[in-house]
Amino acid sequence: MLTCKEFLSELSEFLDDQTDVDIRNKLERHVTECPNCWVICDTTKKTIQVYKGMEACEIPESVHERLIAALERKMAAQALKQ
Repeated sequence: MLTCKEFLSELSEFLDDQTDVDIRNKLERHVTECPNCWVICDTTKKTIQVYKGMEACEIPESVHERLIAALERKMAAQALKQ
């Protein structure tokens, strides 16, 4: 049986139907037996459905610049840890 941590590490591929049959069966079994993972999986599915139904919108350039700067700081900090 999978652990919750293992399930969560495969969640993205599971929701995108990118897992092989054996792993998919294990993930489906886990999500039916684990109420916490079921809630996470169900909520994530619904969030994706809402997101896909939205129109894309442009973000202001200042927000884009701040986001890029924050990502660069985060990546630099992680690079120092390695």
